[in-house]
Amino acid sequence: MSSIRPWRDIERRKSRQIMVGKVPVGGDAPITVQTMTNTLTSDAKATIDQIRRCEDAGADLIRVSCPDVESTAAFREIARAAQVPLIADIHFHYKRALEAADAGAACLRINPGNIGSDERVAEVVRAAKANGCAIRIGVNAGSLERDLLEKYGEPCPEALVESALHHIKLLQDHDFHEFKVAVKASDVFLAVAAYQGLAEAVDCPLHLGITEAGGLIGGTVKSSIGMGMLLWSGIGDTLRVSLSAEPEEEVRVGFEMLKTLGLRTRGVRVVSCPSCARQGFDVIRTVEALEARLQHIKTPISLSVLGCVVNGPGEARETDIGLTGGGNGKHMVYLSGVTDHVIQSETMLDHIVGLVEAKAAEMEAANAALEQAAE
Repeated sequence: MSSIRPWRDIERRKSRQIMVGKVPVGGDAPITVQTMTNTLTSDAKATIDQIRRCEDAGADLIRVSCPDVESTAAFREIARAAQVPLIADIHFHYKRALEAADAGAACLRINPGNIGSDERVAEVVRAAKANGCAIRIGVNAGSLERDLLEKYGEPCPEALVESALHHIKLLQDHDFHEFKVAVKASDVFLAVAAYQGLAEAVDCPLHLGITEAGGLIGGTVKSSIGMGMLLWSGIGDTLRVSLSAEPEEEVRVGFEMLKTLGLRTRGVRVVSCPSCARQGFDVIRTVEALEARLQHIKTPISLSVLGCVVNGPGEARETDIGLTGGGNGKHMVYLSGVTDHVIQSETMLDHIVGLVEAKAAEMEAANAALEQAAE
């Protein structure tokens, strides 16, 4: 059956599915959103607190760095406290991978070629199999193998793909197939080309990222351009937005990216105008306040906030709840696209928050009833 709006359709690349703890990655599973803690892993309390904030923001998977024995020692307590599967980030020392696997990691982030001899790779694979761990191969343009840099002269798409294929073979030679792969670069052109090349060469799930993307604004733009291109073309099974910002911000940006492309639905999707002299209320400050106060909403709801009647009614017709600015401090509220009532400026914020919360509760109750009827 053809789509009603074919220009919105995204045909995802067919990848095989793996499990990261209880979370499926690849195949027809939803694209998962990841982030990474930046606390000292040896400080279990601080790390757990940060994980909790990321979980509240919607993180499906969370990566935790394990550079030393103290970190893997604390990892067991952290993994027990986490509500989502944890990925242990291992760069060089194979023993940290063994310890993290035993301590409850759902996935190990390694480059098999960086951890030593074939026997050490075999030990890590045995530990992963014994503990039900997946593995993420993490190729990065900033840490390519010396022989590939000599061969190609610089980091290039072919070098990143060759590195990934080499690491994949190391795992497959030990009959290990529960892996996903990333070929990250801070250069958007390089990263996109590398992912496109790898997507054609393998059928494993791909972890997307534009590494070292920058701060909240610059990094969001950079990541959205790079990962947006890949996601739009159907490439990508899980992603992390790498920002010089708090981890929960990475999660929020990741979800906004997926929501924009219709690949995930979570929380309030705000449609708002850039504001101008026609605005009947301070649109910028109103949107900032609403986004902050509605972060706890997980149910997919659309909210339009427009300052005047030029585009306001039209946008309101397409959203669950709409607010359009009027004159003399009186503004129109739309429910399910239909004009419903007028609200005064003084009570506007609290009123809109209440409407969204009530709509979310109504939708959650309806979904619960459907699920119960299906049982």
